[in-house]
Amino acid sequence: MDTLTHVLETLADFIWATPSFFPFMIVLLLFAGFFMTMRTRAIQIRRFFHGWKVIMGKFDDPDDQGDISHFQAISAALSATVGIGNIAGVATAIHYGGPGALFWMWITAILGMSLKFGSATLSLKFRDITPEGEVAGGPMYYIKKGMGKKFTWMAMLFATMLMISAMATGNTIQSFTIADQMRASFSIPTWITGVFTATFIAIVIIGGVKRIGRVASILAPFMCALYILGGLTILALNITEIPDTFGLIFRSAFTHSAQIGGFAGAGFMYMLMWGIKRGLFSNEAGQGSAPVAHAAAKTKEPAREGIVAMLGPFIDTISVCTITGLVIITTGVWKDKQPSKIVVNAQNDIAVIEQGTKIGQNAQLDEKHILANTSFQVKNGKTESVNFVKNHGTVDNAILLVEEEPYTGTVHINSEKLMHLKNSDKQLYLKGEMMKNGSPLTSWAFKRGLRLLGNWGGMIITFGVLLFGLSTSISWSYYGNRGAYFLFGHKGAEAYKYFFIVFNFIGAIISLEAVWAFGDFALGMMAIPNLIALIYLSGTIKDEAQKYTSKKHLTYQEKLELKKQKE
Repeated sequence: MDTLTHVLETLADFIWATPSFFPFMIVLLLFAGFFMTMRTRAIQIRRFFHGWKVIMGKFDDPDDQGDISHFQAISAALSATVGIGNIAGVATAIHYGGPGALFWMWITAILGMSLKFGSATLSLKFRDITPEGEVAGGPMYYIKKGMGKKFTWMAMLFATMLMISAMATGNTIQSFTIADQMRASFSIPTWITGVFTATFIAIVIIGGVKRIGRVASILAPFMCALYILGGLTILALNITEIPDTFGLIFRSAFTHSAQIGGFAGAGFMYMLMWGIKRGLFSNEAGQGSAPVAHAAAKTKEPAREGIVAMLGPFIDTISVCTITGLVIITTGVWKDKQPSKIVVNAQNDIAVIEQGTKIGQNAQLDEKHILANTSFQVKNGKTESVNFVKNHGTVDNAILLVEEEPYTGTVHINSEKLMHLKNSDKQLYLKGEMMKNGSPLTSWAFKRGLRLLGNWGGMIITFGVLLFGLSTSISWSYYGNRGAYFLFGHKGAEAYKYFFIVFNFIGAIISLEAVWAFGDFALGMMAIPNLIALIYLSGTIKDEAQKYTSKKHLTYQEKLELKKQKE
């Protein structure tokens, strides 16, 4: 497993971070987003308000071909995008890259709106109706039909990575996060949570895309409203801090972040990489997954659904992620350490270093500085020879405990860099002031921001993780199902549903280091063929945009009134 994880992390790093002087995915995403914005004459700005009218159903025609309404289509897409990325992704970006990373998430979203427009427009234009009467669409279809049969291999590559991403980041990661949060908040065993989530997922996805659309149209608005209300309340209580917070974000976006408190600081390229990487993970712009959901919308106008789709990054990143980021920064938790006690195991990822070892500029430790195959002495819980690192920051006032009492004796570090007591089954704990990362960082920000409510601030994150995780899995099940249909037909797509349900349960009970790495790799491998296709077919996107924007569009009610007048 260690070897597999290392290989997968190396592949993910090759796509996302190396070589550092030319990060391939960052350059490709920014170029494609800027190029599409120019080709469509900034349609994300010109038709922004029109998109909201379409979502509200003013142009819905029940006689149009498709499976779900515009509102249900964007709800299904948002169910897959507004999720763990908004809670954990923003926190991770700020943890690694500092406040300036939020700025680059905004840039990703603004440029990504044009990418979402292009991909959803193509998805409608080149969609198929299956023999079973369902809509099938997405990048694999517009690559094959729009670019020609000689690019079928690229369409198959996308469909394969779509299936893998759906199973990994869209499913097992979600069930793992839900189970972990339920265990931390309510001490519920992970297998019980796994049975619940897998059962819920099964009931919804076996019912097909129409049931997915109905459930998503309920879950997505409710979970967004709950989360946004909590975040806006915190910002209202800290309203005097907001101007300085925006100033810090803009200053940090173009300059080296100096060390502040527990934060180790980040170079410009590192901050840029984390802002764009987590921006993509959050809103999926350019990745090519959301067009699969938008392809099922009831409409005869491809560009109309494209305009609906482009609002996704605005809702997800410009709105929800910004609230998360502002809450984390205004409450100060991004640079502080919190008193914590954690069990010493592989899942908690505690590094041991010699005292005096410095953490690098990018909040990273050089692998050679992490101790392994050695031991150190502890007296009354404390040691004078080593420091402990958690979440890329040293643990202050660290104490090692065994059975709630300070430990005295020898602690060994094995070849996996994991601390343990030889010939003992006693559990070792580490207590001290630690940096937070991911959803625990966001949870801490909500607790601090809503401290007058006691633990209820953190409960918003707990229930948010539950709703976000469930809705994300539901929508990604459809994405993976369409990839399976493209590759293996109806029987393969039906079989995929059951594999998806089983892996949802497995995700709740296993450690997911390798799955995270594989998911990041698959996300990048999805985005590459999709972005190439968008650039290749940009002329078609431009023509559809011009054709749609050059004519007057009557609402469905206006059409009915005009029909009555003619009669």
